[in-house]
Amino acid sequence: MSKDHKFKLVSDFKPMGDQPTAIAQLLKGLEDNKRFQTLLGATGTGKTYVMAQLVEKIQKPTIVLAHNKTLAAQLFSEFQSFFPENAISYFVSYYDYYQPEAYIAHTDTYIEKDAQINEEIEKYRHRATMNLLTRPDTLIVSSVSCIYGLGNPGDYDALKITLKVGEQRQRDKLLRHLTDLQYSRSNMEFKNGMFHVLGDVVEIFSPGMDSVYRIDFFGDEIESITEVEHFTGEVIAELSEITIFPAKHDVTTEEKIKRAVELIRPDLEARVKQLTDIGKGLEAQRLRTRTEYDIEIMLETGYCTG
Repeated sequence: MSKDHKFKLVSDFKPMGDQPTAIAQLLKGLEDNKRFQTLLGATGTGKTYVMAQLVEKIQKPTIVLAHNKTLAAQLFSEFQSFFPENAISYFVSYYDYYQPEAYIAHTDTYIEKDAQINEEIEKYRHRATMNLLTRPDTLIVSSVSCIYGLGNPGDYDALKITLKVGEQRQRDKLLRHLTDLQYSRSNMEFKNGMFHVLGDVVEIFSPGMDSVYRIDFFGDEIESITEVEHFTGEVIAELSEITIFPAKHDVTTEEKIKRAVELIRPDLEARVKQLTDIGKGLEAQRLRTRTEYDIEIMLETGYCTG
């Protein structure tokens, strides 16, 4: 762990009462590789502070699980106040509304899956995964949302782009690379997961950030990289190197997509034949149309909706 990225507890409090004993015993349990330990205490007795003391002492990436979003938000705020210099992250479900897909047989009606995603919470989720891969002083406060699949972390990390001032890189190739990472190009609206192109200047709004990266090209050379304020364009910092992570968590490599398509096509033909043989021609046609559309979208954009 680098000197500049260590957990540093900032608090006017000092361990009092039973807290020093609890901290010492919990720390010893961690050092002895105890899998389970329980900290007892009534509301307001400083349990979060005790855990913050432990985090500073063990100096390891930490996840704090809460049983609902409300408690998770409260703990997130408290740990932020205890560790203002560290990467404290928030990871909960980002759905404001979710309608699973359904089929009503007697009316032959198919209802597509529908969902409304909270963009602010999605930004927090991206910031959490970015911190995990770049900061050793990461503490994530999460609900049970963290137990569900999010994509392949190896692919997510492998697909990131590192840009350095002075390096040779063709602007057009960078734009194609951003598109492969599911960024969308926009000349009007500018939100997380989008990029702008203004001549030799490329602006990238990473999904987990509040600010924007501005890359200035001189021919095929990166002349400068700056972090700027999203709305005003005011320069926040001059940078020598940045890392751009994918705009979505569900990304994978081109090779894996092609291999998946090769496996999907024989399964599709077998299932279409099975449906046709039992007189379900309509269902067979519907399956073929939807699957071939999804395959086309996958090959073109790198993903398709579930």
